[in-house]
Amino acid sequence: MAGKTPHQNVTFPSSGAQAHGYLAVPDSGKGPGVIVIQEWWGLTDHIRDIADRLAALGFVALAPDLYGGSITHDGEEAGQMMADLPEAKGAQLLAGAVDYLLANEHVTSEKLGVIGFCMGGGFVLQLAAQQGEKIAAAVPFYGVGQGVPNDFSGIRADIQGHYANFDEMYPPEQARAQEEQIRKQSGANVKYYFYDAKHAFHNDENTAGNYDPEQAVIAWERAVGFLQDKVASRP
Repeated sequence: MAGKTPHQNVTFPSSGAQAHGYLAVPDSGKGPGVIVIQEWWGLTDHIRDIADRLAALGFVALAPDLYGGSITHDGEEAGQMMADLPEAKGAQLLAGAVDYLLANEHVTSEKLGVIGFCMGGGFVLQLAAQQGEKIAAAVPFYGVGQGVPNDFSGIRADIQGHYANFDEMYPPEQARAQEEQIRKQSGANVKYYFYDAKHAFHNDENTAGNYDPEQAVIAWERAVGFLQDKVASRP
């Protein structure tokens, strides 16, 4: 059964309503901004941990709650929760998160990074296409779901993708075709990496049973280096 996340600690306006999320700030009190987009499980301990890890590296990390507080660890229930989130609603909420983070007193960068996983990886590309120049770097991990846009022409960010060679939800040949589509439609600098692993190989909660610690470390180090280069090094 779905539960409630304990990790909401900020509220921000989104399309005339109030949205919630988890904000992690570095010890310095300031840093470049990064948005962390949840998997289909919700704003879980794992997503909070991703935000905390980024904050420990000097980023101000915001994980918007796309489900309004609901979380689950059941695959069938998670699939239904994802299906019940309209693409437009998710996109609007994330647009509000961008405006909130860019205006946040802790954020020093004029553009943001965005990283997301599974459903969140799809919305990473949606957000980059929607927000254009506001996004400096986009990092989708095995992005799937309703958030994946059909048109990537609005992307102005550099993109680094992480995909699995044994992913049954989003096979590698589809990811390679997407990489080329992004390059052709947007002219963006895009590079996808592929790992001998399964879908959700980075999730150390191992909810799907596919966690691969070796591949996860390699992908995380690449992603962090990319965000540091593209966001942290800019004003």
